[in-house]
Order: sequence, then C-alpha cells, then structure tokens
Amino acid sequence: MKAILVGLGSAGFSWYKRLRDQGLLAAVVEVDAAMKEKMQNDPFPFYTSLEEALQKEQADFLVNVTSPMVHTVVNHAAFDRKLAVLCEKPISFNYEESIEVVARAEREKLPFMIAENYRRMPHIRKMKQLLDEGVIGSLSSMDVQFYRFHNVQRRYTVSILDDIGVHHFDLFRYFSGREGKTVQAKLYNPINAWDQDGAIINAYAFLEMDNGITASYNASISARGTETPWSGNWRLEGTEGAIEYVDKEIRVIRDGEVQRIEDYSGIDLTDTLAEFLASLREGRESETSGRDYLKTQALVHYAKLASEFGKTYAIPVPTI
Repeated sequence: MKAILVGLGSAGFSWYKRLRDQGLLAAVVEVDAAMKEKMQNDPFPFYTSLEEALQKEQADFLVNVTSPMVHTVVNHAAFDRKLAVLCEKPISFNYEESIEVVARAEREKLPFMIAENYRRMPHIRKMKQLLDEGVIGSLSSMDVQFYRFHNVQRRYTVSILDDIGVHHFDLFRYFSGREGKTVQAKLYNPINAWDQDGAIINAYAFLEMDNGITASYNASISARGTETPWSGNWRLEGTEGAIEYVDKEIRVIRDGEVQRIEDYSGIDLTDTLAEFLASLREGRESETSGRDYLKTQALVHYAKLASEFGKTYAIPVPTI
C-alpha cells in the first residue's frame, strides 16, 4: 500500500520518516515549498497543491498531519477520491463538524482512523491487560495527574484539553471500557501561566462513567515543578486493590503488598500506523476509528461546556 502524506511540519516530518522507511510513501503535500528541504535528496514527488497530488498520484490512503483547522478540508478531499484516511487528532476543533466528517466516512464506508497514540504505549497496554485479568477486582475509580511545561509554537491558540487532555480522557474510556455519563470541569489559567490571548492552560475535571466508575483529572501545561510522563501519573482503584503508574513504573497494590510490574509480555505493542494498516488488510474497524474517537471528543466538548457554564453536563454518546 502507498500513502500521500499531507503536512511536513514537526509532526508531519516524523510521519514522513516512518512512511519512507517502511516503503509506504507515494508523495508529499505541503503548502510551504521551503519545507521540501527536509526531504533532502529523497526522490518522492512533492506538491504544494493537494488537488494536484490527488489527480496525479496513485495511493491507497492519505495521512493527514496538517494544522487542525485544515483537517476537515483535507479529509473531505481524500473522501472525494475514496481514499482511506489516517488523521492526527483532533478531527476538528468543532465537535459538530467532527460529527459530520465521521458521518460521511461511515455513510460512504471509507476507513477513517484517528492517530490516538497514547493507547499504544506499552505501559498503557500492560495496565489494561492487568485490569482485564482482574488483578484488582472490578475497577471503581481512576485518577490522573499531568504536569508539564509545554509552551511551544503553534498555528492556533492552545487549549489543554484539545492539545493533551484528550489523550487522557481517551484513556478513561480505554481503561474502564465505559462511556462518559456526566462531567464537571474548571478550565483556567494559573498565575504562573504564559500570556496568550484565549489560551487555556490548566484543567480540573470530574467524570462519572457508565456503571458508576469515576474519573478525576488535574492537569497543567505551565507546571514548573517535577514533570510527569506525557501519559500522566495514574491511580486505578479496584474492589480488591489498586494499580499505580508513577514516574514510568507500574505497581500493583493488594492486601498491603506492592508488586512492581516488569514483565510486559503478552501485550500488543504495535503503533498507530501498524494498527491502521492491519485494519485495512483485515477489513475491520480500527481501534481508534473516527466513530470511536468521537466518543472521546464528546468528553472534551462537554467538559468545556461544563466549565463555561459552571454546571454538571450530561454526555450524550454520539450515535453514528
């Protein structure tokens, strides 16, 4: 299979190297012609026009690593050509627009996956395996603490839930196997945050999932103390014990005894690209398909509304 890569920024160049090294790259599209220098002497066709690339190149799928504001235009252009799409998150910053994009992919039976990479991290897969094996009984609550200083140049205004928190919210769904039911949230800028109009730097949220499982979230991207891993530090409480992930170490606590988990055997260690390709070959829905990702984006959307209006919001599960 061959791919058209759209976007050659910092994230796009990572995808470029991955596709190139696996023999999957057909062509590159980037509106900034100066970006072609990153390719050095690599022989792949380079276009500044997506429409021209779609007309001239034969490809099986498109990888969308453009700025989020452009995602929808690129996705629809690929759908017009009946191409499968692997898209970086978010589908769109606008939740209703995201629903429309996914609805089209579903209606036209076009494979559409969001590159939700946190689920693919080895320690996350291992914690899920431990939960599924019932090592702490039934899951009752989840807590994640996330603290980083992450002030990078973007082409859009930073929002912690859209940029980073969506990954953690997705893990609430992944670990629990449940959908969000209600959410309370407070999004705010602390005293020590950098100054950017419209930026949302810190988040606190409390979610109730189906079946009474609760999830609490505390996060900052302007923290100046000790940083957590990107996936955060986790405490998963169960009816018979707890699983903690702190500073890249998994611990299982049962009856006052602590077991450090070092054996990661028996888990699926494939990345998002491998999962996408496998889903195409096997003719199945990918693990983080657009349809599934909408349920995560719903958590973010209603958390933002809960903060804006200062009340608890019910979270309707999108039906597509």
